[in-house]
Parts: sequence; structure tokens; C-alpha cells
Amino acid sequence: MDKNIEIILNFRKYVLAQIESLDAEQLNFIPANFTNNIIWNVGHINAVLQALCYRYSGLPIKTDEKYFHPFLPGTKPDGFLDSNEIQLIKRQAIETVHQLKTDLENGSFKQYTKVEKIETVYGITVASIQDTLKYVTHHEGIHYNAITTLKRLVEKPSY
Repeated sequence: MDKNIEIILNFRKYVLAQIESLDAEQLNFIPANFTNNIIWNVGHINAVLQALCYRYSGLPIKTDEKYFHPFLPGTKPDGFLDSNEIQLIKRQAIETVHQLKTDLENGSFKQYTKVEKIETVYGITVASIQDTLKYVTHHEGIHYNAITTLKRLVEKPSY
């Protein structure tokens, strides 16, 4: 298995284990001075992986559009996600990484459009699927920090 895919998969399994005990209210809660919540962050890391790996390779995304556009960069939660939607987002977080692994092994990523925005914001050149996988490990770490911060806030009885 590609080392970056392994890192992404293990990261996502770890994140999901960390939030498993939280209910729908906690996963949807947006604390004061925050613009998103835990489940948005989970949906976001999946949407970004889909956009960067598939869209920039000229391939269709491997997730439902309903759980893609609302989680792209620049968005924020626009409503309450019920437990069924939460389970679907969690399931997609793992299933899409397995699909990505299969697609990599099958040589599906034959072309790639350089992502100028990432280079501008982060100073990282993302011009191939391998560059993307490296960047995704970095991006998911950023959102892991957001998820753990939000988790600490929603576990407090004051919410």
C-alpha cells in the first residue's frame, strides 16, 4: 500500500474512534467563536481528498454530491445532520480511501492539473497525484487539531 494512503487511512480510523462516543448534538454543535463543527470537519477532509485527487485528475468524485459541495473549502455547516447522515459521512471517510487505493493501483490517475491555490496559500506545489497525497496528510492533520479542540469543548457540560 502507498505509504501516504496508509497514513490517511490510519488517521481517519483514529479520528473516527476518537469521536465514536459523541452523539449527533455534539457532532453538530458549533461553539462560540467557531465557524464549523466536528462532523463538518470529517466531511471536509473527505471532500478535499475527492476534489484534489479526482477532480484535478479529470475523474468523477467517488462520493455523493450531497456530501461533497457543502464541505468544500470556504463552506460552513448549513444545517443539522442527523445520525443517518453522520454514519454515512463516517463510512465514506473510510470507503473513499479504499477506493482511492484501488484507483491508484489500477493506474486511474493519468493526468493532473496543478493546484495553484495550494501553492499560493501553503507554498506547497501540488502538481501530481503523489504531491496531492502528501499534501492531504498535512491537511488532515490540520483538521485533526480542529476536531480534537471541538471535542474538548463539546464534552464539557457547559454546552
